[in-house]
Amino acid sequence: MNTLILYATKHGAAREIARRIANRLDDAEIHDLSQSGIPDLAEFDCVVVGSSVYVGMIRKEAKKYLRQNAESLKSKTLGLYVSCMDEGGKDTYFKSNFVPELLSAAKTTGILGGVFDPQKAGAIERFIIKVIKKSSAYIDLIDDAAIERFVNDLES
Repeated sequence: MNTLILYATKHGAAREIARRIANRLDDAEIHDLSQSGIPDLAEFDCVVVGSSVYVGMIRKEAKKYLRQNAESLKSKTLGLYVSCMDEGGKDTYFKSNFVPELLSAAKTTGILGGVFDPQKAGAIERFIIKVIKKSSAYIDLIDDAAIERFVNDLES
């Protein structure tokens, strides 16, 4: 299956998840939605779109791409993921960020974890993580088991 993995990221966690997904697939290309030169969807059987989540919202690049390409994406084997530190908001994150037609067309969806790097975060982000996670240290919560399930669901 020829796969295109598209991501939108603020600090790099969604990119790292895209890389880990690609490593589990035989034929995958990865592209950053904030960069030009995104390949034509017609060249791919499978498309994965992922984005980091901040204040409950996916990145504007991902939202715009999904809106502009919804019809083409519905005809593909589709996987949608979000990168965040809060696994409890799955229904909320997907329902508030993805149109129902894409959610129903998606073969799989997943919250695949996130990373907090205090050196990349702003003061407000550091404060929020300190309050929520009780830590101001580097935190890597990318979930390789969830990524494996996501890829297995995509390939089944």
